[in-house]
Amino acid sequence: MNRNPMHNMNRRNFVAGGAAMLSTPAIAQNIDGEETVEVERDLSKVVRRNISSFRSLDWQPYFPNLSNGAILVDISSRALHFWSEDEATYKLYPTSVPLTEDLTRLGRTKVVRKVVGPSWRPTPAMKERNPEWPDFVGPGPDNPLGTHALYLSWTYYRIHGTHDTRKIGRRSSNGCIGLFNEHISELFELTKVGTQVLLI
Repeated sequence: MNRNPMHNMNRRNFVAGGAAMLSTPAIAQNIDGEETVEVERDLSKVVRRNISSFRSLDWQPYFPNLSNGAILVDISSRALHFWSEDEATYKLYPTSVPLTEDLTRLGRTKVVRKVVGPSWRPTPAMKERNPEWPDFVGPGPDNPLGTHALYLSWTYYRIHGTHDTRKIGRRSSNGCIGLFNEHISELFELTKVGTQVLLI
């Protein structure tokens, strides 16, 4: 047992500092239309600490082939895996994932559209709650979708960037999968319309 009072003080400071970091506000996202994002409540009381499990995976257990390339999103480990069609490229990225199970959609989909500099529009529900919010936010540092977006065949679901780097590695979204902007930029170049996507 360590009786050093300095050790205990440092430990208390570390725990208190960690709690303060966790209380930092985060904004959840829920896609609610072709060019809209539903920005929900402050998640500071429910967002868990950043955790992402990084281990390489083989594609064979998840996909019958690599036609058009493949993206696997593992919600529990908060990681996105990408394999190119020719198997020459494998990438592993940390992600943000949906906050709760009821916001999580699992299964097979695909990339149906790619957008550089996606725009953001508040939904009617958002404008009702926050009439002071702008009707439109173009590409830039204030855009909740970051720099790039991969639209999936499921309505309202996207893999996109974020300017709020605190969200990565957390359960912090209302459905979408978020990546650091530098990672979504790289993934954007690697994928094509038709790339397979599986969320597990």
